[in-house]
Amino acid sequence: MKAVAAIAVAIVLSLASPPAGFAAEGKLAVVAAENFYGDIAAQIGGDRVEVVSIMNNPDQDPHLFETTPGIVRQIAGAQIAIVNGTNYDPWMEKLLAASPRPGRTVITAADLVHKKAGDNPHLWYDPATMPAVAKAIAAALTKADATHASDYAARLATTLVSLERIGQRAAQLKAKYKGQAVTATEPVFGPMAEALGLAMRNQRFQLAMMNDTEPSARDVAAFENDLRDRKVKALLYNAQVSGKLTQRLLDIAKQAKVPVVGVTETQPANVSFQDWMLGELDALDKALTGPSS
Repeated sequence: MKAVAAIAVAIVLSLASPPAGFAAEGKLAVVAAENFYGDIAAQIGGDRVEVVSIMNNPDQDPHLFETTPGIVRQIAGAQIAIVNGTNYDPWMEKLLAASPRPGRTVITAADLVHKKAGDNPHLWYDPATMPAVAKAIAAALTKADATHASDYAARLATTLVSLERIGQRAAQLKAKYKGQAVTATEPVFGPMAEALGLAMRNQRFQLAMMNDTEPSARDVAAFENDLRDRKVKALLYNAQVSGKLTQRLLDIAKQAKVPVVGVTETQPANVSFQDWMLGELDALDKALTGPSS
């Protein structure tokens, strides 16, 4: 990411202002690298927290994100920080290390679900991830503000019940579509596709696209043939990333009448994490139920 290259400059520029908490008096300062983690923190913290989510624009390619001095100061002031891990947001980890704060709690989603660098980094698409993150957030809030422990516990319970809807919907779709072949331009939806029991094709192509490398001609041809020959029931694509090759595949899918489903790496504005996930599952359900001719 460009963010990594900009970290040193951002840190130097931010030194003009001393680190300070960005939250209003009496509130806990929480910073999340990605807005879906920030949303869950807000659901559990309620009016006791002030949450800043660094990556929060669903219309922006997350791979083009750049760190700024303002972001550095927000991270420096965080009492609780939430990162994805698996090398998805290394800029956040570097900034936290560069601006230590006594008593800060850092929650790393990858550690909670036992994932490491090299695994699919889109952990939030696994239905098991966010309940684990929610519990860790509640524990961190309680540690920092024991006076309101019962409030955090109550909101955690409500959040966990709401998150169960995602797992239940995934189980429904698995019962309907397990084993059906789908493909994707990037592995964004990969953990959810695995939870649904779908057969994901063209994974080498997806990894190349995610890593900003050129897919091999052989992999491109195999992908195009899957679409033209309708060997897949749906094409998933990262709606935040545009490019000639992605557009070409979308055009081929349209010509072959293969349903297309857009997914994003960043939570859309004015929608909860739960409704975001459920909306994408509904869109996939509609695509897979569509006419086969």
